[in-house]
Amino acid sequence: MKTVEIRVKKLMEQAGGDWGIMIEDIQNDISWGYEAHTPFPAESIIKIPIMAAVFSAAENRQLRLSDCVSMNQGDQVGGAGALQYVTPGIELSIYDLLVLMIVQSDNTATNMLIDLVGMEAIQQTLLEAGMKNSHFQRKLMVYPAREHLQNIVTAADVSFMLRKMAAGQLVSRHACEQMIQIMKWQQYRNGLPSQLPSPSGKIAGDIPKWELAHKTGWDLNRQHDAGILYTGQRTMIISVLSENVSSKTALDVLGEIGKAVYDYALNN
Repeated sequence: MKTVEIRVKKLMEQAGGDWGIMIEDIQNDISWGYEAHTPFPAESIIKIPIMAAVFSAAENRQLRLSDCVSMNQGDQVGGAGALQYVTPGIELSIYDLLVLMIVQSDNTATNMLIDLVGMEAIQQTLLEAGMKNSHFQRKLMVYPAREHLQNIVTAADVSFMLRKMAAGQLVSRHACEQMIQIMKWQQYRNGLPSQLPSPSGKIAGDIPKWELAHKTGWDLNRQHDAGILYTGQRTMIISVLSENVSSKTALDVLGEIGKAVYDYALNN
């Protein structure tokens, strides 16, 4: 892990800005962090515990993922996602809303799910996931926003949650398997996986060289990416939060970090 530490520290020095990082080697129980307990605005990283809260409600039979919800005009908000452009009145299953929230980072789908399970249940999920220094306090893209109410995460908390997910201990093993699969479908790949080699082998249908179950989050001068990297028999947790650095620079650094962790997993 020392090689990763040296490489990442050099990247941060060159980039400037503020960074919160936690990298874990699950098999060898080794980790390295930088400002890992420093709070950052969560952006769309908060959608991971929101997803867990919905799966928890399903496990407790408060809802079924196949249940359909009608989208009203008042539900539609801006930012990422396609639902803001869809004609109101459409009905979508809760599972479809989960997929849209993670894969497209759809804010309308996110707020519909927040309304469905309630804000208290989501904050409780954060606590149950071990995210002691993180807070969920508001829906997304709802204005005017009260600045003192922000969704907050730390790299250490996000990493702890992802480690529980990888171990099958977040909500249930079945829920973890479904959440990980949804996160593998992530469409925003310009961060951690951007500099990794093609996952596909030369033979059609071959086992991928690597898979990354992750979630991104961004705003002006803020770029986050966190996920579980699978490389053969190795599993790595990567949680990177950044602020006060240009999006292009941050995305370049995220890609370099992803490559550094990938190289470490292959060679150690």
